[in-house]
Amino acid sequence: MTIDAEIPTTSTPRTRTTAAWTGMVLSTLAILFLVMDGVMKVVKAGPVLEASAPLEIPVWTIPIIGGILLVQTLLYAIPQTAVLGAVLLTGYLGGATWTHLRMNGSPFELAFPSILATFVWGGLLLREPRLRALFPWRRPSR
Repeated sequence: MTIDAEIPTTSTPRTRTTAAWTGMVLSTLAILFLVMDGVMKVVKAGPVLEASAPLEIPVWTIPIIGGILLVQTLLYAIPQTAVLGAVLLTGYLGGATWTHLRMNGSPFELAFPSILATFVWGGLLLREPRLRALFPWRRPSR
């Protein structure tokens, strides 16, 4: 059986379309935020430098971190590499959570990377039926 085999679904075409559009909106919001964040890091924008100082992030590493974020986001934005991009972004966002946890960040600073990861994975699951088929979130058969 190949990955391209037809996957049976119980949803109507309208439901699939709604899910796909919702997934695209979630993914687009995540991509826009991540690109903005990555570019601001690459150019060493003032707010990024101010936010990084209390986290003890060396200034010389900020553009490197931004470049890594941009590459991962690009991988996520390309449909053929979206799953790899999502996995890599999960690691990046986990590191962000750890950094804020280590420095006693506010509840919002701790939760935001997880919220963003939810947009990344939620968007991908809603727009990619083959990926949804891998997860056991199905209604019981009657």
